[in-house]
Amino acid sequence: MSNKISDNYLKIVEWSEEDQCYVGTAPGLIIGGVHGRSQKKVFDDLCDAVEEAIQILRKEGRPLPVATANKKYSGKIALRIPSQLHKTLAIKAFQEGESVNKLIQQRLSSVYEQNSKMARNT
Repeated sequence: MSNKISDNYLKIVEWSEEDQCYVGTAPGLIIGGVHGRSQKKVFDDLCDAVEEAIQILRKEGRPLPVATANKKYSGKIALRIPSQLHKTLAIKAFQEGESVNKLIQQRLSSVYEQNSKMARNT
C-alpha cells in the first residue's frame, strides 16, 4: 500500500462539457489542472502534477498546504438562512413529525441523489 505525501491531497477528475475533455484538479494544492480525452491518463498526469508541486514547494522551502484527502467531517454544518425560510421549514417539519434538521437532511439527500442520477444519464 502506498503512503506517499501526495496521497494526502484530493485529486478530482471530471468531464467538462465546455471543454469536451476530462479535467483533473487538486484543489488547495495546484492552480489549474490537467486535461485530456482519457480519464485514466488525466488521473495519471494529475498524480504526476501533484508530486511535482510537492517537490517544488519543498525545494523552495515553502510549507505544504493542509491535506485535503481523508479529511474527517463532523457531520455538522452551521447554515444561515432567511428567517422566513427557517419558519417555513420549521412548520413543514412539524407537520411531518420531524425535526428541522432531519427535514433539511432528507431534502438535501434527495436533491443530491436526483442530480447525481441526471449527471450519470447525460
